Amino acid sequence: MEKSAKIYVAGHHGLVGSAIWKNLQEKGYTHLIGRSHKELDLLDGVAVKRFFDEEQPEYVILAAAHVGGIMANSIYRADFIYQNLQIQQNVIGESFRHGVKKLLFLGSTCIYPRDARQPMKEDALLTSPLEYTNEPYAIAKIAGLKMCESFNLQYGTNYIAVMPTNLYGPNDNFHLERSHVLPAMIRKIHLGKCLMMDDWGAVRKDLSLRPVEGIEGTATTGAILTVLGKYGIYPDYVELWGTGK
Repeated sequence: MEKSAKIYVAGHHGLVGSAIWKNLQEKGYTHLIGRSHKELDLLDGVAVKRFFDEEQPEYVILAAAHVGGIMANSIYRADFIYQNLQIQQNVIGESFRHGVKKLLFLGSTCIYPRDARQPMKEDALLTSPLEYTNEPYAIAKIAGLKMCESFNLQYGTNYIAVMPTNLYGPNDNFHLERSHVLPAMIRKIHLGKCLMMDDWGAVRKDLSLRPVEGIEGTATTGAILTVLGKYGIYPDYVELWGTGK
């Protein structure tokens, strides 16, 4: 890509999107385009079309998605398949209609069968059942991958799909119920350490940034201890769920 090319990074505030954005900046790309969810709702096809009409991006990186951990995937199954299919349909569709030179679609390794032989190979895709807990999300991501493949085969486009493994880092989702395993563990251990050190300033700062069940940093000490205890976070130990310890 030319250093001055217009590059649209969908989801540039998220974990993956923000890392890609930073990487492109460090490599000297000067014309990056990003929109927050408030500025552009990717579920709104009319709004997405208007954005592409106005900005005319040359390259698109589709890192936007409705994501969550095992708990969220199990409970909000309709949201995960509907929202991700809609985002992909709108962004990939408008990329095609506006002649984008290249599109990068980010999927997930959960698209592969639950019991795929290890080490896993690409040709294991669609050979046996998926992990049921995140099946709706996986099906949406498989649809995105196949959409890219199908546009390439029929129209000669240059759309590529990559499947990241488990990720964590800056701008991750640290929700104690809906996040992935690693960020939830990091936050639980951090809060447990703060309680153990009696560092209530740090505890209140954390809850002010990310309230837990409506409990913010301004809540009483008792209310904070009660809600954190529901998630296995105590002044003297932390429960890491799923281990039994």
